Amino acid sequence: MGAREFIVEADGGSRGNPGPAGYGSVVIDAATGETLTEAAEYIGIATNNVAEYRGLVAGLKAARELDPTATVRVRMDSKLVVEQMSGRWKIKHPDMKPLAAEAARILPPAQVTYEWIPRERNKHADRLANEAMDAGKRGEQWSPSRSTAELDARATRPATPEPSGPPGDAAAGAAKARAALRAPGSETPRKGRGEPRDQPPPSRGPTTPVAPPAPDAGEAAKSENDERAARNVATAAPTVGWGAAPDMGAPATFVLLRHGETPLTPQKRFSGSGGTDPALSDVGREQAERAAAALAARGTIQAIVSSPLTRTRQTAEAVAARLGLDVSIEDGLRETDFGAWEGLTFAEVRERHPDDLNAWLASPEAEPTGGGESFEATARRVAATRDKLVASYAGRTVLLVTHVTPIKTFVRLAIGAPSESLFRMELSAASLSAVAYYADGNASLRLFNDTSHLR
Repeated sequence: MGAREFIVEADGGSRGNPGPAGYGSVVIDAATGETLTEAAEYIGIATNNVAEYRGLVAGLKAARELDPTATVRVRMDSKLVVEQMSGRWKIKHPDMKPLAAEAARILPPAQVTYEWIPRERNKHADRLANEAMDAGKRGEQWSPSRSTAELDARATRPATPEPSGPPGDAAAGAAKARAALRAPGSETPRKGRGEPRDQPPPSRGPTTPVAPPAPDAGEAAKSENDERAARNVATAAPTVGWGAAPDMGAPATFVLLRHGETPLTPQKRFSGSGGTDPALSDVGREQAERAAAALAARGTIQAIVSSPLTRTRQTAEAVAARLGLDVSIEDGLRETDFGAWEGLTFAEVRERHPDDLNAWLASPEAEPTGGGESFEATARRVAATRDKLVASYAGRTVLLVTHVTPIKTFVRLAIGAPSESLFRMELSAASLSAVAYYADGNASLRLFNDTSHLR
């Protein structure tokens, strides 16, 4: 039997920031959803962030006491704690450095992953923290025998409807998706509007870098380097075949949804994971709602996984609200970090950093100015994430809400096409694609760049 898996949900609060503070944490059995243990404490005068870190430490210690070999998924609504413990943000505050170091020592780093969740999905730990602060106000400490946090959280948790159709009916689900998206009487609202702007550059030879046309600068540059990076992915793509043998069982089917537009999208500016993290524009929000309606008509989505960036989370939440599902965050689905180029057009990067840009265009191993992420690193990350998700969602139909680079890499690897094929892919904002993965490694592309729900 493999190692157990726990979910640790933690939170902390301060009534005054700094002010009277407390934390709460809960350890959940990932397989059954059962609450295994709770912890909460009034900690006196402290800031919100310190209280959140204290909750994290308590939750990890509780998980270790239950099973020191278990893998642990930490879920918190504190973006600061999640990003710092994941190593993406620096820890500068002197009060938080020792707490972060303590948290990192409790379990081996390979056993722990961190995931941001919206506050409304962290109600159990939030209520524990508030119970602790209420107890402190009375001059007492929190008592588990008097806690109603779990009951209160369950009472406000929306019921998750069973998916229509048999679980794992991926082939039927893909057929339903195509029919629903094409149907004249679909519930998806339709208006006369052109396709979203997202055109790839024309094909070119493999050895002569050519700058893309100016109107499509940022997206075109990304497409060019998507191709270069995918060429160097070490992880072998699944072998291509017509389908699984009868005893292969239902495949893991990934419905790939690109996020809706942001203010940067029509301007063709570099917008990865290292910039301002823009939210959806009004157009993008409408696109997300239309995609949600189309997926509701499909009726076979059983789980939703999103990149951690704001634009993908907002798109995913629009779908989740329609389907009554939660959104899980997967860091491996994030877009490339473009370093100092974030927010710039291709022409602006060419003017300000010509040597760095030329090196970046010539090699997928080159990083953008300022230490961004190379496209080779992006492609390897996406391939590893694919393998992880295929193993986790065998036989299920899952919506992955992500970005241009990850989706094109999923598709190219799934069909075993040459890397040059990425030049011939158009991937529009809020478009839908679908790939199925079988137990023997075969993969099948079911749908690509469907935007009928946007017209």
